[in-house]
Amino acid sequence: MQLLAKLFKVLNSEASPWQIAFAIMCGLIIGLTPLWRIHNLLILLIVLSFRMNLSGFILSWVVFSGVAYVFDPLMIHIGEAILTAETFTTLGTALYASSLGQMSQFNHTLTMGSLIVSLTLAPIVLLLSRYLVIGYRQKIMKWVEKLKIVQLFKASRLHRIYTQLGD
Repeated sequence: MQLLAKLFKVLNSEASPWQIAFAIMCGLIIGLTPLWRIHNLLILLIVLSFRMNLSGFILSWVVFSGVAYVFDPLMIHIGEAILTAETFTTLGTALYASSLGQMSQFNHTLTMGSLIVSLTLAPIVLLLSRYLVIGYRQKIMKWVEKLKIVQLFKASRLHRIYTQLGD
């Protein structure tokens, strides 16, 4: 229930659609890839350095982490195909020979496959989430606020809990 309330809090917030969309995109990358990787530290640094919606980031991270469990076998297969490709052999060997390459753990099939999948999906998720946030705010939010049940909800104790989530 709190997760759903946080979603609506993010969508109804004053954050710009781009802020929410970038937060969702970063949550996608961290959510689909194994957590303790160096590229995730970079994503986390970006999220904390720029003005992104932290609630949207954390929410999308949780959602995409769940999605990752379903698609891990596919991402392992993609990672294996990339790592065993003849064109990647020289780059992979050079990367693994460096300290940074070993810390990145790109030689693991899941890390490589999930990073490639998440980076491929990132621009699509960015644009789609921005479009959905704008559409929600322009069409659905105004329509929902007119409903009698929403007006009753706003008068209830549950609404007070909802409004206190961001405080």
